[in-house]
Amino acid sequence: MAENGGGRAGEGSGAGRGEGGGRRSRGGSRGGSGDGRGAARAGEGSGGRGRGDTMRRGRGRRDRSDDSREREFQETLISVYRCSATVKGGRRLSFGSLVCVGDGRGRVGIGYGKAKEVPGAFQKAIKAGRRSLKRFTIASGGTIPHQVKGRFGASQVVLIPAQPGTGVIAGTAVKAILEAAGLTNVLTKVHGSTNTRNVVKAVMDALEKLRSKEMTEALRGIARPEPGQA
Repeated sequence: MAENGGGRAGEGSGAGRGEGGGRRSRGGSRGGSGDGRGAARAGEGSGGRGRGDTMRRGRGRRDRSDDSREREFQETLISVYRCSATVKGGRRLSFGSLVCVGDGRGRVGIGYGKAKEVPGAFQKAIKAGRRSLKRFTIASGGTIPHQVKGRFGASQVVLIPAQPGTGVIAGTAVKAILEAAGLTNVLTKVHGSTNTRNVVKAVMDALEKLRSKEMTEALRGIARPEPGQA
């Protein structure tokens, strides 16, 4: 009887251990599957992050291209104006800004903007200056091909070519426009009214009158001989 009881006890213990081991193995398999799902989810999450990174990089590249386009223009604030209008409730202030925009390679424009704040007026003037860009001729040495006179209203501006190393000899408004246009050696003289807005427009009128040698010959109908002909 003892032997039979011991056998039964052994069988019970063995069965219990076997079942327990089976349960453990099942739990381990469940845990393993859970780890696999977690790893898959982690992989999906990492993939999502990768897509977000690529999208962010793409946006960054677009922003850089926009910045490069903006940087190729030189924007100079010439003057700021303040206007006050007397109304029923008191005084209403507004600001205006005069700006010149150029690329330093023969294109320059001027713009005027008005707003309730100075930054808003500055941004409006920049947009107006970019819309009014005009191209003119630059001779070798960073100077103009010939002497020219521009006029607007009661202001007259004379631009004279200069030797390399002279620099831009001009006032604040005239110098800002010539440097933004890419000129480095020019002599200037202002006659008549010294109003800033009139002087700036007179400078633009003078730059539009510049003609290169090839342009003058074409206007006169002079045919230049080819290199092989005498």
